[in-house]
Amino acid sequence: MDKQHSDQRIREVNVRYHDAAVGEYDAKWGIDFDDVAQRQVRTKFEKALGARVTQPFRRALEIGAGTGYFGLNLMQAGVIEELTCTDISAGMVATLSANAQRLGLTGIHAIAAEAGSLPLADESFDLVFGHAVLHHLPDLDGALAEFRRVLAPGGMIVFAGEPSLTGDRLARVPKRVAMLLAPIWRAALRLPPAAMPDSEPHDDRSLEGQVDIHTFVPAELVALARHAGFEQPRCRGEELAAGWFGWFNRSLEASAAPERIPWLWRQYAFRGYLALQQLDARALEPVLPADLFYDLLLTARRPSASATGGPSEQG
Repeated sequence: MDKQHSDQRIREVNVRYHDAAVGEYDAKWGIDFDDVAQRQVRTKFEKALGARVTQPFRRALEIGAGTGYFGLNLMQAGVIEELTCTDISAGMVATLSANAQRLGLTGIHAIAAEAGSLPLADESFDLVFGHAVLHHLPDLDGALAEFRRVLAPGGMIVFAGEPSLTGDRLARVPKRVAMLLAPIWRAALRLPPAAMPDSEPHDDRSLEGQVDIHTFVPAELVALARHAGFEQPRCRGEELAAGWFGWFNRSLEASAAPERIPWLWRQYAFRGYLALQQLDARALEPVLPADLFYDLLLTARRPSASATGGPSEQG
């Protein structure tokens, strides 16, 4: 199979899986739009930028927006004024639109579109961003070229939640330990095992293992951004202790019937994760290399028309 057909196959698998998974997506990943979620995404976004957002980005484009976790929370947090959301899955776009309507958000335009072929005008956004999306894209060079095309001079790209090569390998340790301990954990909490997934060929949710196609080395992401014509690319890591804690607990929970998991356990897992995020941010992220962390944050800027290299405007 040549690269063109291979890339198309990856896109088709992403559409099929995400369309099939959309009904349970928010519950599976703990997606919410409350005050805690807004603080989470704003902190992540500002960490990527390396600075506080003092005025909102006026025209923003989200790539791989899913059901709206990152973009809708950023909008509620006052980071964005006008938001265009894209996703390759029409099912995700429909759910995002419903979430935005339920939250009473206006100024949002949601369309089904592939990242490497955006039906949008040149230089029409001040910010292009996404969360956990680059690792799904078969043609990263083509996608980054599109992001640069639709950005106004001086505009920023901000991508968060991208898995690092080393961090992904390290995360296998808590996952494997959790799998070994899962029967003991379920017995202690008197939980029935999770139902066996539907293995029928028509169940596109079984394609989940095929949609993640990249893990990254920080220097690789920086080089990709620079090759696409961006300047001042920067990549940093986040979540080590919180990542291990989260993957351990998530793996335990995946082994049990979700509706039977006690509220107290969920509170412990959630509050413990938040506490370890603080430990990571204050003690580990400033001193450890980005490669060790599970998530990578990438930022870069389209050169301004004057090519002065100065800071970009936000809005």
